[in-house]
Amino acid sequence: MLTLAALLLIVGGTLVAEDATAIGVGLATAEGRLPLAPALAACAAGILLGDVALWAVGRLAGRRLLDWPRVARAVTPGGARLGSWVDRHPALAIVGSRFTPGARLPLYLAAGIWGSRPWRFLLWMLVAVSVWTPLLVFGATIAGRATLGPLAAWSGSSWLVRTGTMLALFAFVRIVAPLASTEGRGRASVRWARLRRWEFWPAWAVYAPVAPWMVWLALRHRSLTVFTAANPGIEHGGVVGESKHAILSALPSQWVLPWVLIPPGSPDDRMNRLRAGVIALGGAYPFVLKPDVGERGSGVTWIRSEADAEACLAREPRAVLLQVAHEGPFEAGIFYVRHPGDARGRVFSVTDKRFPWIVGDGHSTLDALVRAHPRYRLQAGVFLTRHARHAGRILHDGERFRLAQAGNHAQGTEFRDGRALLTPALEARIDEIARAVAGFHFGRFDVRYRDREAFMAGNDLAIVELNGVTSEATHIYDPAGRLWSAWTTLARQWSLAFGIGAANRSRGHHPTPALELGRLLWTELSGRGERALAD
Repeated sequence: MLTLAALLLIVGGTLVAEDATAIGVGLATAEGRLPLAPALAACAAGILLGDVALWAVGRLAGRRLLDWPRVARAVTPGGARLGSWVDRHPALAIVGSRFTPGARLPLYLAAGIWGSRPWRFLLWMLVAVSVWTPLLVFGATIAGRATLGPLAAWSGSSWLVRTGTMLALFAFVRIVAPLASTEGRGRASVRWARLRRWEFWPAWAVYAPVAPWMVWLALRHRSLTVFTAANPGIEHGGVVGESKHAILSALPSQWVLPWVLIPPGSPDDRMNRLRAGVIALGGAYPFVLKPDVGERGSGVTWIRSEADAEACLAREPRAVLLQVAHEGPFEAGIFYVRHPGDARGRVFSVTDKRFPWIVGDGHSTLDALVRAHPRYRLQAGVFLTRHARHAGRILHDGERFRLAQAGNHAQGTEFRDGRALLTPALEARIDEIARAVAGFHFGRFDVRYRDREAFMAGNDLAIVELNGVTSEATHIYDPAGRLWSAWTTLARQWSLAFGIGAANRSRGHHPTPALELGRLLWTELSGRGERALAD
């Protein structure tokens, strides 16, 4: 007989990892270590409790949840339509979601936020759990009885066999079983495609092989943070916490997109400042709003009306920049370096940024077109969250729909190696602009332009931002680029950062202490997850 503590432990386990807990319970019953009926009941109770809690969060918190970027990405696009569809087809939606990994979070939250038939939803939730839990537990029990004894006798290690069997069953439930459905195969195909294309890997996976080289550079230059002295004119060298307003103010104004700073304050005061800024910048929407302090495009939002601006300011209490929106259609990332002892600098890298457009066929929705596109399907969540209002719209044959406005890879813009754009005239212009910024030696200009020939002649440049030490030579994310070449470029880039920082240190500039830099990075990273990524 199970004790109350054991029952509660099973219930708690399902709240953390329900599939693993149910499989573990099934294997334990196969070995006779747990009685089947109470253990199965505890699993079902815990799984039902977790499902109800997920739905209740949506029900009680409502649309306020959509201010959280992770929730917004999961629930939208089409959250209201999804909630309405669940109301009409609760059996198909709830039972189907049980057999489709990753489907329950958006479905249950959407049902909680927008659903209008809660009792039908909860009833079918109970039915789904009553079907799913016995299948999982009984399946693990049957598999355990067939394999645990013979394999343990063969290997001599019951612990090893138990662990291996549990991992194999978990892999079957999460990886193999979902392939039986069209949606499951689609999800698996996207995951596999992203795994094969390293440009979509998380930053830690790309940088992991470069980390030992950075450790060697730190030992060589006798400082973990000497690179923060690479740009004495930018706070912490542009690693973290730098003000975009301060950096743009240091640039020659004729080459910068005009902007105004809106500091923190009351909602009314900020809206009044924004209205004054709109007038000062010409009065015609759209504009761009972005945090004065932010990394990797975090919080960059294109606003097309005062209502958009008000919603954006409500989400972002910190100081923001209101900047003129440049429609392009082109953007480039120009990475510049200059050693403190050199009279002139050089362009280390040029990235040609390609904005994503989808073309209608007259009968497919935007959602369907994005999910069918060989590249855009890999970032479908980003695009369809951003354009949730248009996800169900059928695009006319030949109609072009722009999926992203910001020149940011994480937001869907494709990066290409732009070395063909670099000319002596362009390099001279960038060097002229860079040398006008006191204390700047290393970083990337993000530039919009309208005409390629004028840009290559060094005449058509509208600087959006200037980023410091932690900016990248982003041409490495070219889909045709090789991973080894990217690692080599990153190693060269960090060698330059450490070397320039060391040279500035010898001239009396002090790097940011390691503990202070760590504290700043922790503050930034912990806060970044709470801010939306939209444009």
